[in-house]
Amino acid sequence: MVTRRGGVVGAHGRHFIVESEDGVRTLCHRRGKKVDCVVGDRVLWQLSGDEGVIDAVEPRRNSLYRQDRWRTKTFAANLDQLLILLAVEPMYAESQLARALIAAEVSGIDACIVLNKADLPTVNAARARLAPYQRMGIALHEVSLKANRDGACAVLAPLLAERTTLLLGPSGMGKSTLVNLMVPDAQAQVGEISSALNTGRHTTTTTTWYWLDAQRNAALIDSPGFQEYGLHQVRAEQLAALMPDLAPHAASCRFTNCTHRQEPECAVRAAVASGAVAPSRYRIYEELYGELSAVRY
Repeated sequence: MVTRRGGVVGAHGRHFIVESEDGVRTLCHRRGKKVDCVVGDRVLWQLSGDEGVIDAVEPRRNSLYRQDRWRTKTFAANLDQLLILLAVEPMYAESQLARALIAAEVSGIDACIVLNKADLPTVNAARARLAPYQRMGIALHEVSLKANRDGACAVLAPLLAERTTLLLGPSGMGKSTLVNLMVPDAQAQVGEISSALNTGRHTTTTTTWYWLDAQRNAALIDSPGFQEYGLHQVRAEQLAALMPDLAPHAASCRFTNCTHRQEPECAVRAAVASGAVAPSRYRIYEELYGELSAVRY
């Protein structure tokens, strides 16, 4: 059989959609349990009847994943950026936002935040909550995906151009609206992949790759909404260095092994007291440090 190269554009359980270099998509299965692949992977595969078999995954540039006590969940691979979609309403959990940003930092993936429903009167409260993230260099973009479609397209189009972007966020933030706005034939693509995967019309557990342009230079990956984001891949002592607002201060602590919780002459706690670090961010640090300290590696 002839070995081919392709990209994984759909994943559901043990079934995958692989797109060949000429754009043809084929339902594939892994060859054995050792071949582990996700959307965004470049793979070597062979045609077997009407379906295909994935033999190997080519080396990844990066991957975004979460890890809890029981398992590791990889969202996607070979990404240029992570787009975290939040909304003015309903209120989002800041801890989940922080966790996703730390995971991106670990993997060396650029990240930005898009705030949806910016037309609502409570937008200023949402801006205030996100101000610490802007101060530490995370780009923030505001859109109203339903109220101002043209304006949202004007913001998102240059942000997504010529990049492979993973769209991540809790349920209810407007991810489906964003996908349908930026990918006019999204429902057709979902239907095609769902039919091939035999998953029916409900694809909330399916990660899907969408091309954003005819030249296939830009892609958007939609992933299921998440409620928990484990960071067990991070050691507690690494945490401060992965939080851009804490890291510069951590380097100035009296003790090189400072945990930034009770040691004297801690520059991080001093920065919190002076207002240089937001109290909410320090609370997240304490929460995560306690969680990660309990992990046995």
